[in-house]
Amino acid sequence: MQLDQARRRDFIRLLGGAAAWPLAARTHVISSAQAQPAAPAKSPTDALRGYEKALSEFKSLLRERRAQINSNQPLPNLPGQALYLARNNMISAYKDLTDALPSKIGRSNKLAIPPSYFDADNEPVLDEYTKLFDIMQAPPGNAQNSHTPFRDVVELATAIARAKGLDAANAELAGRIGLGLFFAETNGKQNIGNGRSNTYKGSLQTGVTEDQNGQRKWAAIKGSIASFAPALIARDDKEEGRAAHLDRRFNHWTAVRDGLMNAHAELFLQIPAIAKALPNPIDQMKVFELIQIVPSPTRSALKSGNLASYRISDPTIMKYLRNNSIFTFGQVDRAKTSATFGEILAAMWLFNDKFERALAKFNEIKAERGSP
Repeated sequence: MQLDQARRRDFIRLLGGAAAWPLAARTHVISSAQAQPAAPAKSPTDALRGYEKALSEFKSLLRERRAQINSNQPLPNLPGQALYLARNNMISAYKDLTDALPSKIGRSNKLAIPPSYFDADNEPVLDEYTKLFDIMQAPPGNAQNSHTPFRDVVELATAIARAKGLDAANAELAGRIGLGLFFAETNGKQNIGNGRSNTYKGSLQTGVTEDQNGQRKWAAIKGSIASFAPALIARDDKEEGRAAHLDRRFNHWTAVRDGLMNAHAELFLQIPAIAKALPNPIDQMKVFELIQIVPSPTRSALKSGNLASYRISDPTIMKYLRNNSIFTFGQVDRAKTSATFGEILAAMWLFNDKFERALAKFNEIKAERGSP
């Protein structure tokens, strides 16, 4: 699996549904805890000036991209990258402002962003940001949608977990986690493209190599699933036939199936231990999202026996976290050189809204059909 920095967990999607970049860099070295350096403080005047500049630049770029789209002008390669960076700069600058002037912390916002990071008066700005990404990341014309995209994710994740050896109750948790990943990756939108990467596409935002790896792993487990879920395998055969001459990432069923098999199936057996350590379902989803972002240290933390207290201090790992909107915004966050997994989970606040929506959708599906 190759590292593509542009693709790293775009948390555009977490502010309204643009794509993500699954799968993290492989890293192995975790150093001992280091002291946190003090972040340089900005004066109130400099902080206010910096925020006004960042907000103005973000609005200007949004207008530029909207004008290009409305006039059918060709867009630059990776048209969402500049928007993403400008959005991050705006949030960072506002956090620096509220650190310098706490009186600037205002009311809550519909995006559930902590008010110290975002001025609720700018909700329309992020609405426009989301709308532009919806256009730039629309599925290709030959994409094969599902009429039941959410149920598909739940059924596939549940079946995979059962085939891996989980009992019914823990396989149900796998279904819920799988749905959380779908919302985290694409805001629950199937078959989308990617405004910040030419490599990662589809309902779980996988690359070609990842998708092929998932196909191979599915082939190995398919017979086991057929023994207890023949209807699911019949559906799989139908979707394979439909996608015979298509990039499997643009058939929702095969994209989800292969994405889950590639990155998550082997770790489903750890769900009982994860659920015991972290009873909150949102935290459980966050752990599996971290398996996408920083897989090696997350696996090490799971093996440690004390997940929440396990400390990460490797500079490369901290960089990957920042690249994925964790300890990203404002000088204080960016100055962190280490963090426990408990602190990392708390800092993943951009995920909360998406995971809460996934949880609500899962409960709706469960109520419609009974427990998986």
